[in-house]
Amino acid sequence: MSTESSQAKGLPPEAYQEIPGEDYPPYISPSESPPEFTVRSIVLGALFGVLFGAANAYLGLRVGLTISTSIPVAVLTVVAFALWKGKQDGQSRLLEANMSQTIGSASSSVASGIIFTIPALFLWGVVPSLAKMSTIALAGGLLGVLFMVPLRRYLIRGEHGRLPYPEGTACAEVLVASEIGGNKARDVFFGIGIGAVYRFLQGALRLWRGEVSTAIPVLPKAQLGIETSPALLGVGYILGPRIAAVMVGGGLLAWLVIIPTIAWLGQEWTTPFYPETEQLVRDMAPSRLWTRYVRYVGAGAVAMGGLITLIKSIPTIVESFQLGWQQIKTRVSGEEGDVPRTDRDLPLSYVIGGVGLVVLFLALVPHVLGFVETALLRIVAALLVAVFAFFFVTVSSRIVGLVGVTSNPTSGMTIATLLGASGIFLIFGWTDLQGQAAALTIGAVVAVAASIAGDTSQDLKTGFLLGATPRRQQAGELLGVLTSAFFVCLTVTVLNEAYGFGTMELPAPQATLMKLVVEGVLARNLPWLLVGIGAAIALGAELLGLPSLAFAVGIYLPVATMTPVFIGGFLRWIMEKRAANAEEANERRERGVLFGSGLVGGEGLLGVGVAGYAVLMTRAPEGFGSAWAGAFEPWVPILPFGFLVWLLWRAVRGRT
Repeated sequence: MSTESSQAKGLPPEAYQEIPGEDYPPYISPSESPPEFTVRSIVLGALFGVLFGAANAYLGLRVGLTISTSIPVAVLTVVAFALWKGKQDGQSRLLEANMSQTIGSASSSVASGIIFTIPALFLWGVVPSLAKMSTIALAGGLLGVLFMVPLRRYLIRGEHGRLPYPEGTACAEVLVASEIGGNKARDVFFGIGIGAVYRFLQGALRLWRGEVSTAIPVLPKAQLGIETSPALLGVGYILGPRIAAVMVGGGLLAWLVIIPTIAWLGQEWTTPFYPETEQLVRDMAPSRLWTRYVRYVGAGAVAMGGLITLIKSIPTIVESFQLGWQQIKTRVSGEEGDVPRTDRDLPLSYVIGGVGLVVLFLALVPHVLGFVETALLRIVAALLVAVFAFFFVTVSSRIVGLVGVTSNPTSGMTIATLLGASGIFLIFGWTDLQGQAAALTIGAVVAVAASIAGDTSQDLKTGFLLGATPRRQQAGELLGVLTSAFFVCLTVTVLNEAYGFGTMELPAPQATLMKLVVEGVLARNLPWLLVGIGAAIALGAELLGLPSLAFAVGIYLPVATMTPVFIGGFLRWIMEKRAANAEEANERRERGVLFGSGLVGGEGLLGVGVAGYAVLMTRAPEGFGSAWAGAFEPWVPILPFGFLVWLLWRAVRGRT
C-alpha cells in the first residue's frame, strides 16, 4: 500500500481484523524508506523520556500506579516536530515521530520496575547507592528489550487481530491522524482536549473525587465502585466487549465473592489473620480486605495464568527462535534483502550475546545483586534473574496485548518472582537481611524487565501498523533505557531525601507489599493458602475456556478500575450491533478508537503534568476540593463521567 493512498484513508481496516500478520498492509509500504532513526528523534525522545520518567516515579511512589506515556510522548513529538521543521524533502516524517515516542516512552516502564521494589531496601535501612540503582535499572531494561526481540514475530505479527495492544494501536492512530489531518485528527485531538480538561478539573483542581463506591446489601463487606477515568473508558472501547467482560468478571469475583467470604469466615475470629497483624477481619474495611488478602489471591492467579500462557506459547516461542537463526543465516549469506524492511529484527546473535553479558556481569560483579560478596549467591541470583526475566517478559508482553501498559500487573509478576527467589534462598539458608536484600534486588531487575517488555510490545505494535523497521525500534528501546535509567533513579534518591518512603507523602505501597512478601517467605509465614487459591482460580478459568490471564488481572486490580473498562467495551458492542451494515460498523469502531485514543492521551498528558508539578514543587496540587457539593460529594463524579460516556457515544456516531 502506498503512502499516498494510505494518507487518504488512515490506518487500513485490516489493522483491527483477525488476519495473518504477513497479510497486513502497513501504512507505509516496506518498499519505502522514509527517515526513521534520526538525530531529531533521538534528542526529543531522550528529553521526553527524562521528563516523563521522573514524573512517573513520583506518581508511582505516591499512589502505587504508573501511567503509560506512549501516547502523550507521541502527541508532544508531533507538536515538537511542527516547531522543529528540520529538512523538508517531501518524505513522510511519521516513522521519525514514532521513533521519538519509542525512545521517550521507555523511561516510564523503567520507573515502574524501580519504584515498585527498590524503596523496600530503604525501608530495611539498606540504602543503595545511585550507581547501584542505575545498574539494576539498566540490567532489567536491557534484558526486557532483548528477550522481547525473538517474541515479536509471534506476539505482534502472529497474533495480529487477537491481541489488540490498545495503547500501541491508539498511538498509531494518533500519529496517523496528526499526519493526515482532517476528521481523523479532529476526533483524536478533540478526545485529547476532553481527557486533559477532565483530568485538570478532577486531578489538579480536585473538584470531584476520582472514584465512586457503594456497599452491596446482604453480602458482608461487598462493595462495587467505578473509577471515573477518561483513559480507562477509552481503553475499554479499544479493547472491545469480550476482554472487558472477562476482566470485570474477575473483579466481580474478588469483590462480590472472595471478600464477602473472608468477611463471613472471619466475623468470629478474635485474632488478626495474617498477613494482617493489627486489625480483626470484622473491623476491616473492604478496601483493606482487598489489600491484605485479595491481592495475594490475585498474585497467585497472575502467576498461574502466566505459567499457562508460557506453556501454551512454547511451540511459537521455539518457532520465533528458529526464525531468528534463519535471519542470522540470511545476513551471513548476504540475502537479507529478501526479508522485507518491516520484518527485520536485531540479529539473534546480538540478543544471546547481550543477555549473556548482562547475566555474566550480575554474577561476577559484587554488590549488584544484594550486598554480599558470596560468589555462590551471586551466581544463583544471576541465573534466577535470567529465568524469571524471560518468563515474565513473555507473560507481560501478552498481558499488555490485552489490557495495555497502564493496567499491566507488574507488581503481581514481581510478587511471583519474589516468592520463587525467596523460596530458593530459604532452601540455601540465606534468610538474614542480606538474603532479603538479594531476593528483593532480583525482583527489581525482573520488574524492570517485565515492565519494559510491555512498553516494547506496544511500541512494536505501533511500528507494525505504521510500517516501521523493527530492528530500529528495538535499538530505540535500548537507547531509551540507557538515557533514562540514571535520571529515574536520581528522582527516587531525591524524593527519599525530601520525604522518606513509607510516609504520608510517599507511602510507596507496592514496595511495602514486596517487603512483606520477602519477609513472609524467609520467615516462613507467607499466606500460601491465599496464593494457592488464586492459582486454582486461574486454572479453573482456563479449563472453562476463559482467558486466564485477563481473568486473573481482573482479580488483581480493583474492580473500580475494571468498571469503566467494561463500560467502554459494552458501548462499543452496542454501537457496532446497531450499525446498519459492516461498513458502518467499521466506521463506528474507528471513530470510537480515535476518540478513545484521545481520551487516553489527554488524561496521560495532564497526569504527567500534575506529577511533574509535584516533583518540581515537592508537593501535590491542593486544588479547591470537592466539599462544595455538600452531602452529594460522593456521587458528584457520576455526572462528569456520564458526560464522558455521552461524548464518546456522539463521537462514535460521527457527531463531534
